[in-house]
Amino acid sequence: MSSSPSPTATDEISWVLNPLLELPGVLHAVVATGDGLVEGASDGLGRASAERVAAMTATVHAAARAFTAAFTDTERPRLAQTVVESDLGYAIVVPAGENTSLAVFTAPDAQLGNVAYQMQLQVAALGRALASPSRQQVAGAPGAGASGAGAPGVGSSGTTPGS
Repeated sequence: MSSSPSPTATDEISWVLNPLLELPGVLHAVVATGDGLVEGASDGLGRASAERVAAMTATVHAAARAFTAAFTDTERPRLAQTVVESDLGYAIVVPAGENTSLAVFTAPDAQLGNVAYQMQLQVAALGRALASPSRQQVAGAPGAGASGAGAPGVGSSGTTPGS
């Protein structure tokens, strides 16, 4: 097993991306760190594309914050979302917790209100999952080991995040 995260939807992040990718018109989704690294990406993006999207997500988010700050004389405004419209579709970026963003790319005819709403639901579910402590295995239980359970930072209670 590789120690570096794959730029495709990993088990830890796929549950955040999958509901978005099921929406009509949503073509791609990426979870990126504030410094432009891929945390997870839809399977339709190759590694190079996912890395470029993650880097640009961080750049667009920082530029939107600076742009808003310039208009408002506010030192560090909090962004709700950044939308880029093109003839090919829409790129939407929303904050997804501390130093993380969620970005999607949609077709031009996608229902942006529905997409933005689902993005907020998934961000909230991600926040709850990351705030949940990992389940500790009971000593002597089948499969119990010294390491505890689950992926670091992601609850492993066996329930679907957000339920």
